[in-house]
Amino acid sequence: MKTICFYFQIHQPFRLKKYRFFNIGNDHYYYDDFQNEEIIQRICRQTYIPANNTILEMIKDSGGKVKVAFSISGMALEQMELYAPEAIDKFKELAATGCVEFLAETYAHSLSSLGDEDEFKAQVNAHRKKIKDLFGKEPTVFRNTELIYSDEISEVVNKMGFKGMLTEGAKHVLGWKSPNYVYRSALCPTLSLLLRNDKFCDDLSLRFNDYSWDNYPLTADKYIDWIAQTPEKEQVINLFMNYEVLGGLNTKETGIFDFFKALPHFAEQKGISFSLPSEIFATIKPIDSISVPYPISWGDEEKDYSSWLGNLLQQKTFKLINSIGERVRLCDDRRLKLDWNYLQSSDHLYYMSTKHHNDFSPYDSPYEAFNNYMNVIADFIARVKAQYPDSIDNEELNSLLTTIKNQGKEIESLKTKLKRFERAESKRNKV
Repeated sequence: MKTICFYFQIHQPFRLKKYRFFNIGNDHYYYDDFQNEEIIQRICRQTYIPANNTILEMIKDSGGKVKVAFSISGMALEQMELYAPEAIDKFKELAATGCVEFLAETYAHSLSSLGDEDEFKAQVNAHRKKIKDLFGKEPTVFRNTELIYSDEISEVVNKMGFKGMLTEGAKHVLGWKSPNYVYRSALCPTLSLLLRNDKFCDDLSLRFNDYSWDNYPLTADKYIDWIAQTPEKEQVINLFMNYEVLGGLNTKETGIFDFFKALPHFAEQKGISFSLPSEIFATIKPIDSISVPYPISWGDEEKDYSSWLGNLLQQKTFKLINSIGERVRLCDDRRLKLDWNYLQSSDHLYYMSTKHHNDFSPYDSPYEAFNNYMNVIADFIARVKAQYPDSIDNEELNSLLTTIKNQGKEIESLKTKLKRFERAESKRNKV
């Protein structure tokens, strides 16, 4: 029997304010609060809340047969907590149905998997904790930023204890193979993989509202028919999309919400079910392994990471970010660590892309995005160096910090002993 696996990405970065060269050293607050608040509230109003209501209705009307997975970055969760707590409440309501799964990802929606393994692990663990704290369940399935995947990344993910991972069904990797099966990592046979079906996903993300498309208008019965017509042995149809396909990329007026509400009815008619990623990994065995020596993503036609690291501006910036990660992780400065998270979002690099016009960028050009970010990162690095000078290398610094921490523990231990001694003396004196 065929099953549909719905997964939605939810992410919003903390956008930077216009930060000039003369701000360096004088202004340590980098964010455009007005823009961040306006955008997250608008997206919650147009997409997240009505989409959550739609999925909740689908779950209830189907008697719990509809199931959906989400990957929500730590950045998006923080902004919803700050500016739209009602959206968090809706996700908690969905979580309570038992028909929703929250996946793990990098907390900052960063590219750390491509440049800093220690940072990657730290962010994934931070995200796991955030999801557990908010929704009561620790994720067992991993989804990397922008579905980035490689054999090397799969090895790290497997060692972190995940049972499965989601990625793109890139044609240059699959060749003649279909994405509609469960696969496994070539390096880690115990790590199962679900691959995005780009044709069925793009029908909703790119073509649903395209009047020139020869299949317009797309109806729920037609869409389910297409899925039912895939070869009988192909068991899993992975529909991985940005959540803004509901209400954002396709507005309410296009009929997208009614389209989704109708899907369970026609799917049931065709004997097609809905499953969570963890359920699929628990019940369906991989048919083969896939080898991905070079990282893939769901970005553009190339399905690589060139939208984030394709030009010299992006590469220089990414190298600079990775050069300071170890020092930031050594520090205990909460504000530094908070800024470090916000500055790692992959969006900052995406805004520097020269591949195509970027409708989502707050900047007029990639060069403006680069200059603004470099001004911010220059101030941030100066703050890091003020605490941990370049004259001390990372290994020596780590040793010094360990010594300081141990001395702190020893002082606390001596204070505790001193209090016990004083209490004992006090009792003797009374006697």
